Amino acid sequence: MPNLDAKSRGKFITFEGGEGGGKSSQLKRLSAYLTEKGIDHIVTREPGGSDFAEKIRDLILSSDKDEIDPLTEYLLFSAARRHHVKSIIEPALFTGKWVLSDRFYDSSVVYQGLSPEPINQVDLGYMAATYDRVISVKREDGSINKVAPDMTLIFDIDVRVGLTRAKKVTAESTNNNSASDHFESKSVIFHQKVRDGFLEHYQNNKDRCRLIDASLDLDAVFSQVQKNIEVIFS
Repeated sequence: MPNLDAKSRGKFITFEGGEGGGKSSQLKRLSAYLTEKGIDHIVTREPGGSDFAEKIRDLILSSDKDEIDPLTEYLLFSAARRHHVKSIIEPALFTGKWVLSDRFYDSSVVYQGLSPEPINQVDLGYMAATYDRVISVKREDGSINKVAPDMTLIFDIDVRVGLTRAKKVTAESTNNNSASDHFESKSVIFHQKVRDGFLEHYQNNKDRCRLIDASLDLDAVFSQVQKNIEVIFS
């Protein structure tokens, strides 16, 4: 099996940000846009994405906050991410499909490495080294493919506005074990620090990350998404 070169490889786009930024809705809109363009793609999420990873997701989100320590939680996220990458993302990219993922490693960096609660911060160097192994997939010809995002869209919004939106979505949802619900109970101060973490992460990764003003109406937000994605087409 030949190595995956840049021309034949699908594009890997990740959607990030704090609660209520509308990234999931915009991901669906981008999926519809790519379908109109005739671009084969899959939509996935983290934690989860594969059957095995979804089981780990359920374990993490259903656990009491004092039941697992931050490092254990990160290792669980990493285990889920590895299975997700190996069984879903890399095979799709290898066949030329695009992959749109609702969260990926950047969320781990912000929520755990740059945790708003200093006592819960996981060493960023350790996280990066683990991540490098997680995304390294060995092909049959012996080559190693690094399955990292081509572009990450970070949806930024005022914390109070975002939480109001997120709580409304959760109230209307039939899923009582959502990732949003896992974090919504945190304080406004916590979420402001999350926002600050994403902004800091954006500043350190401008080669890959794009900041989206999520305070605008849905069409205006998608216009920003579309503008950034069309750069990949050129």
